[in-house]
Amino acid sequence: MFAQVHRPQALSPEELDRYLAQGWFRMGQTIFTTSFLNFKGRFYDAVWLRIHLDKFDGDTTQERLIKKNEAFRVIAQPMVFTVEKEELFMRYRESVSFEASPSLSHLLYGKSNENIFQTYELEVYDNNQLIAVGVFDLGKESAAGITSFYDPAYKRFSLGKYLIYLKINYCKVKGLKYFYPGYFVPGYSPFDYKLKIGKSALHYYDLHALKWIQLKSFSYVHTPLQQMHARLNQLQVMLSSANIQSRIFHYDFFDANLIPDLMGMEFFDFPVFLFALDLTPEPVQPLVVYDVRDALYRLYKCVIVWSPDEETDRVHDQNYSHLLKIQRELCASANPNKIITALLMMKRPIGENMTNI
Repeated sequence: MFAQVHRPQALSPEELDRYLAQGWFRMGQTIFTTSFLNFKGRFYDAVWLRIHLDKFDGDTTQERLIKKNEAFRVIAQPMVFTVEKEELFMRYRESVSFEASPSLSHLLYGKSNENIFQTYELEVYDNNQLIAVGVFDLGKESAAGITSFYDPAYKRFSLGKYLIYLKINYCKVKGLKYFYPGYFVPGYSPFDYKLKIGKSALHYYDLHALKWIQLKSFSYVHTPLQQMHARLNQLQVMLSSANIQSRIFHYDFFDANLIPDLMGMEFFDFPVFLFALDLTPEPVQPLVVYDVRDALYRLYKCVIVWSPDEETDRVHDQNYSHLLKIQRELCASANPNKIITALLMMKRPIGENMTNI
């Protein structure tokens, strides 16, 4: 699945390493993965990153920040949650343009009172005043950068970037192999700063190959979401030639599986799909996706498990707002003609054989 969340009762350092190596990350006291995002109604790819610490030798930005902030005092220790840090986080939250967690407590603990992670922090002080905090989780051979926040009055010191370098150096000195800074989002600039840190040591998780590849090989024109669109657009043209009307939709609930209370429900989670509009009169008609993980078109029969109020426009423009669950797969093929054949057979009168599609 593209979007999943687990809620382990305990998590060993080795288990955290395995999760991180497969493109998972912390969310409160759960751990999750996703391949797609929705910011203000626009859909994006989430591309997970990691830094190979043995290949990280610093850069001119790191040298400049260390010199710029040499008057500040840094303390590394296990995370200690305090009211002072919560207040600092709230001041930071009010100063940023992107949507941040409602509180530090919510970001780190969610609804839980326990911490299953081995969480460390780097505190930055100007004399005795706490001006910045960087939080990260330690595994056995890797670490994940969770958050960094600072006093907005010190914005000119680039403390956010400075803390990332401090985390990386701490982990490198500890002999760890990898540092995971989270994801970046092609086409959404607020996350681009991560791409400038440790360029030669930076790798991304390839959704098709299911392995880590050097970032210099990343293609902005062949992201999973763009591939899905391109393949479904190709199929739509072919369907039109076969006299089958269709529409391509973005699916509003592609990330429903990330809601902890819905864990294990395994809802339909493709961010974009094609609807064939002139087939059977059933409440949910068959839909087609392109799965970049194995380069296959898939024809699914889905059922609606939840809908907005009747007064709400549930299908508007190019967005689809029913919550779907896959009932069964009808056909899978790398050849779009086979999908078209399957759809044409579904137009036959009820009772005709649909085997051997």
